[in-house]
Amino acid sequence: QVQLTESGGGLVQAGDSLRLSCATSRRTSSNNGVGWFRQAPGKEREFVAAVNWRGDSTIYADSVKGRFTISRDYGSNTVYLQMNSVKPEDTAVYYCAAALGSWGTRDLSGYRYWGQGTQVTVSS
Repeated sequence: QVQLTESGGGLVQAGDSLRLSCATSRRTSSNNGVGWFRQAPGKEREFVAAVNWRGDSTIYADSVKGRFTISRDYGSNTVYLQMNSVKPEDTAVYYCAAALGSWGTRDLSGYRYWGQGTQVTVSS
C-alpha cells in the first residue's frame, strides 16, 4: 500500500515563503518519482513540480519555475515543495502523488497514488 500525506499548508501573504511536506511510505520513497499538483476552485488539477526516484532530476511548471523547489529526503521518506515569493494565484489545494514509474511526469495519468491535499491560501 502506497500512502502519501501532505502537510504545511496555511494562510500566507504575497511574497512570503512556505514549505509543503509529503510523507511517503518507504516503498514509494525508494522506487517512485513524486509530483506536486494543485487545484484551485473551479479549475482543473494542474502540474506543479516533480522529482525522480534518485532526487537528482526535477521538472517544473512554467508558472512556478524559479520560485518553487522540489526535493526529497530519503532519511525521512519525505518530499518537499519549497514555495518562495508566493502570489495570490498560487492559492489552491496542493496534492502530492506517486508516479507509476521512477520518473515524474507533467501528466496526471502518470500517477497512481494521491494524498488528501493541503490548502494554501495567499492573500494580496
